[in-house]
Amino acid sequence: MSNAVESLRAVVADDSVLLRDGLVRLLAEADIEVAEAVGDADALITAVEAHLPDLAIVDVRMPPTHTDEGIRAAVELRSRFPDMAIVVLSQYVEERYAAELLAGDTAGIGYLLKDRVVDVTDFLATVKRVAAGGSAVDSQVVSQILKRSRHRAELESLTPREREVLGSLAEGLSNRGIAERLVISQGAVEKHISNVFTKLGLDSEGRAHRRVLAVLTYLGPASGT
Repeated sequence: MSNAVESLRAVVADDSVLLRDGLVRLLAEADIEVAEAVGDADALITAVEAHLPDLAIVDVRMPPTHTDEGIRAAVELRSRFPDMAIVVLSQYVEERYAAELLAGDTAGIGYLLKDRVVDVTDFLATVKRVAAGGSAVDSQVVSQILKRSRHRAELESLTPREREVLGSLAEGLSNRGIAERLVISQGAVEKHISNVFTKLGLDSEGRAHRRVLAVLTYLGPASGT
């Protein structure tokens, strides 16, 4: 398995035949070879073992119970194949396992919500960025994990703007990207980031994707409350 963006090979897992076939076609158009497309979590693990792909695109809910089979398989695969990129593409946020998946090194990890993917070109660019070692986490995913965090007091100390910046960080945006999104200066972004990490007791040093790692590592597996 490799993090290079050339000649990517992927495995796709989704129980919807239409969506699965659609993803295969989209990825092929983006020069990403789909080694196998499957409809359940067991088949996903078997396919990864057989093909050792660069990337796995996984739905959260798959047979037999249609609850959390996909995300649990993603967590297992992340542990067994840490060099393989994983993009969770789902209609749902499964907070417990999402937090577990995102609690380690988030390089090569993405968690996107199907209903919020509005541009195919952007989606494919995001997939390739994750495959190359980047991170991409939808802000709504982060928001739901935040709500379940045991560290409510620290999180509640964040201002609304700081929460917006934190969500943008988790999506993998650069300081410039955050500034453009929020229509503020890059200097203001840097100040907000500094405030976020100070309030959460996090180290703000390191590369951009390490900022995401720091936030999600701090959150850790969501509590059962």
